[in-house]
Amino acid sequence: MADFRANGVMNHIAGESVPAASGSVFETVSPVDLSVLAQVAKGGAEDIDRATAAAKEAFPLWSKTPGAERRKILIRVAEAIEARAEEIAFTECMDTGQALRFMSKAAIRGAANFRFFADQAPYAEDGAVTRTPTQMNTTSRRPIGPVGVITPWNTPFMLSTWKIAPALASGCTVVHKPAEFSPMTAKLLVEIAESAGLPKGVLNVVNGMGEDAGKRLTEHPDIKAIAFVGESRTGSLIMAQGAATLKRVHFELGGKNPVIVFEDADIDRAVDAATFMIYSLNGERCTSSSRLLVQDTIYEEVTQRVAEVAQRIKVGHPLDPETVVGPLIHPEHEAKVLSYFDTAQAEGATIATGGTKLGSDGCYVAPTLFTQARNDMAIAQEEIFGPVLTAIPFRDEDEALRIANDVPYGLAAYLWTRDLDRAMRMTDSLDAGMMWVNSENIRHLPTPFGGTKASGIGRDGGDWSFDFYMETVNVSFPRAQHKVPRLGG
Repeated sequence: MADFRANGVMNHIAGESVPAASGSVFETVSPVDLSVLAQVAKGGAEDIDRATAAAKEAFPLWSKTPGAERRKILIRVAEAIEARAEEIAFTECMDTGQALRFMSKAAIRGAANFRFFADQAPYAEDGAVTRTPTQMNTTSRRPIGPVGVITPWNTPFMLSTWKIAPALASGCTVVHKPAEFSPMTAKLLVEIAESAGLPKGVLNVVNGMGEDAGKRLTEHPDIKAIAFVGESRTGSLIMAQGAATLKRVHFELGGKNPVIVFEDADIDRAVDAATFMIYSLNGERCTSSSRLLVQDTIYEEVTQRVAEVAQRIKVGHPLDPETVVGPLIHPEHEAKVLSYFDTAQAEGATIATGGTKLGSDGCYVAPTLFTQARNDMAIAQEEIFGPVLTAIPFRDEDEALRIANDVPYGLAAYLWTRDLDRAMRMTDSLDAGMMWVNSENIRHLPTPFGGTKASGIGRDGGDWSFDFYMETVNVSFPRAQHKVPRLGG
């Protein structure tokens, strides 16, 4: 942190820390007390062009580096991340407001991402062989080229590794534009990676705003694909910007995810899981269980217990080990979250607990529960992205299913019931890319991650990541002579 305060957060291009070509900077502030953490290089189109040129120059050598050798380098990156885990966690806490109890695991999860995809690197190009009486077809994959990675401000370090690690393992080179609200750990990641042996130019970082640096990255003809994590409306803009170059896109976007609790559920565990998935990480995550759908026979009991949990949650400084909810990322986002409290009351919902800003310094918001809500309310349809839960009663399976699916999003769903047949029926009909039965979100790296509808395009995890960063190629060899059609004779 002291180094960032003294030297600022520079861009990183072709292995060098460099200012923006224009000399422009912007400030990154800590949501803890709104103090300035650092001056950040404000990159634009010229900086993206330089970074893309570096990635293009590095691509031939990196893409032809044997997968086994890429694996060794990426394992060393994972080890280097683990060695600086405490520094990463501290930086992330102060830059994002996320509590240390969660960010202490961010670097470890980031290292796990590098290890997982590193182990796949030796086999990333492998495909299949199919045969006919006259031909043998061999399929294989090859890295697509330089790619752009645009990451969000919530848990930025872990989410950056989630995108960058498979790109590097596949043989692609990367231009990374981190979110302007949380730029600091992106610079740490590229420095750590190069210190562990990643060749210069393979990973480049350009800070800046979406309307200039981001737009140039998505439009650049030498960038072959864009991996983006963020808001759904931004994903739409990126798709339009990349259309002229037929750019491949992978989007992990918003969510308004239901947690559905039936009367036969284990209520103790369901309450624990629902509150964990909305109040941990400040509620600032796409897979949060932001809608609590509860069968009407147990609605009062469940919502009362959820409110009691919310009231006991410690809100405070992110470096306090007891803190669960820290400050929201930025005053702009805090204002957005606070605006929903008036909206909820205007629409007729009840604020069972919370619904207030806490303190005069920083971006602190009380864990909140809305009750007596309907699914047509803004608080049920729009992604608030904070420690705010909307509870809606339902009568039976059909109504639960209708409410759950009746939103623009389809990222995740959580289902609590002891009835296996019901679980099968519901999961067969829920419109979501990921579902957990009698569980909170437990991530298993080999499984696909992604959503339906406005929640995204494509899947990450396991071999699905390599499908995005690589082209599949088929070559046909003759096994025997066949009759070639003859024209004009």
